[in-house]
Amino acid sequence: MLTITLGILVLIATIVLLVRRYDTRTTLIGAGIILCILSLSPMNAFSAFSDRMSTSGLIESICSSMGFAYVMKYTRCDLALVHLLTRGLSKLGFLLIPAAVAVTFVVCIAIPSAAGVSAAVGATLIPLLIAARIHPAIAGGTVLSGTLGAYLNPGVAHNAFIANISKTPLMDFVFYHAPITIICGVICAICLTLVAIFAKELNYQPPEGAESVAKQGTEHQEIRDLRFYLKTIAPFLPVVLLVAAGLGWFGNTKVNVPAAMIIGSIYALLITRSTPSELTKSFFDGMGSSYANIMGIIIAAAVFIEGLSAAGVIKGFIQLLTSYPEFARWGGTLGPFFMGLITGTGDATAFAFNEAVTPHASSFGYEVNNLGAGVMLASALGRNMSPLAGAAIVCAGLAGVNPVEIAKRTAPGAIAAVLFIAIFFL
Repeated sequence: MLTITLGILVLIATIVLLVRRYDTRTTLIGAGIILCILSLSPMNAFSAFSDRMSTSGLIESICSSMGFAYVMKYTRCDLALVHLLTRGLSKLGFLLIPAAVAVTFVVCIAIPSAAGVSAAVGATLIPLLIAARIHPAIAGGTVLSGTLGAYLNPGVAHNAFIANISKTPLMDFVFYHAPITIICGVICAICLTLVAIFAKELNYQPPEGAESVAKQGTEHQEIRDLRFYLKTIAPFLPVVLLVAAGLGWFGNTKVNVPAAMIIGSIYALLITRSTPSELTKSFFDGMGSSYANIMGIIIAAAVFIEGLSAAGVIKGFIQLLTSYPEFARWGGTLGPFFMGLITGTGDATAFAFNEAVTPHASSFGYEVNNLGAGVMLASALGRNMSPLAGAAIVCAGLAGVNPVEIAKRTAPGAIAAVLFIAIFFL
């Protein structure tokens, strides 16, 4: 009992440190080691560290996907796709808001980096919306809301992580949660449009120079020749290959995530005539960055969860959820949601919850994929209404407003979407 009590105190201290924005990896690893020491099993923490750092399925999917994202940035294929999708949007009136969310959503499927896509898409979309007399905070909110589309990319860490837990083929899990992810995106787009209408922010008078800023967002577009359109295909090529393989279009030939990302990178190399050595360097830079920043959090979360398990906290929590299944519905959504809101990233909470609780979902009436997807999306929605999120800060900078102003406008959609997940999906 003493060990469990100490474990709960360490858990509370960990949450406080995360809320105060101490380094996530340091906090989780430190807390995990302390818990294992208190449980008289200090080596368990190091075993969890080594086991998770060599999980092949996760490393392959996550690192290769981020490598491909870096290649798209280096070859500027991502910008070509943005310029293609934003053509003619200025004539849509108030429908420009959901259209801008949809554009960002689609681009994020191909390039699953919220901050990166916010910079690439926002540089074109945000000035365009402001010039169309839409309030800058709404303009930034459209891009931020659309980043939810990243979760339809099979290379996103959460997809690979949950699929690995449930022993489900990666594409099957993506297909499983795709409808609810799209619905959440639609809810966010509709709510943001309603906020703009009721707050009377569709007739914003831009200050002098805003029109020239809008022109700057599009004046460097490439000539729309055959090469341009071939470049717009590049970001989606790996996703298309994975979907086609998942549907059996290639017969017995299977295409895994690394293969799809490498094929996409080779395609980009050929159509852009880039320097092979520089493109390869970009790919491996992306792989290294993803291992340090994404896999690092997953490894740290594994150490922390091992500490909680050694202290008996996980076992007690599972028994509580077995007795009161409704706790899983709200704890698995509102918990990651509020942590995403407070910290600006719900990744640590989502990874920790899915590592500790989701494998036991069947014992309290849920499926692993069902609960895992709910936790994943709830954390993303919390991040989308946090002024501390990296994507929100990027959007605010491009729009020339305080990130809090954007968060105020994305909040109704994020809240409505997370309630929809809790009530209708779980």
